[in-house]
Amino acid sequence: MFYETAKNDHGLARAPFKSCAVPRCIGWLSTVSADGIDNLAPFSQFTNLTFDPPYVVVSINRTPRGERKDTTVNIEATGEFVYNIVPYALRDAMNITATSFPPEVDEFEKAGLTKAPCALVRPARVAESPVNLECKYVQTLVLPGESKSGTVDIIIGKVVGVHIDDSVILP
Repeated sequence: MFYETAKNDHGLARAPFKSCAVPRCIGWLSTVSADGIDNLAPFSQFTNLTFDPPYVVVSINRTPRGERKDTTVNIEATGEFVYNIVPYALRDAMNITATSFPPEVDEFEKAGLTKAPCALVRPARVAESPVNLECKYVQTLVLPGESKSGTVDIIIGKVVGVHIDDSVILP
């Protein structure tokens, strides 16, 4: 099969591009607003970028009206975020946090998740998550999309601390 991405003429029910880079682990980005409100949102376009020093990158699509999401606004305002791995057991909580809540709503509470303090950054981490990466914001790159929601904010962060649950460390 071959298709041009600009034409999307693949004949499938969904564009297969997202399935070509696998596995794509889903993770929550936890942030805090300039007003001190906790935010938690799931993202699947996330990966490590470099190792020395460790940097991560996440792409955050804009809203259907082309507005920046709360996560992007919070990261840029405070300079910090936490990447929390979502294990399969937390899939229902992840789906709750995928809801588009107003900025003043705390998604940790809506999803019944526990906040745990971080060592080096202000946002809380998800206590139930087996891996949490504490990150300092580096920069945002904006990639224009074919539609308003296709425009993407690419967030780059430097990992300054890592929490790993002992139960996921193999001998």
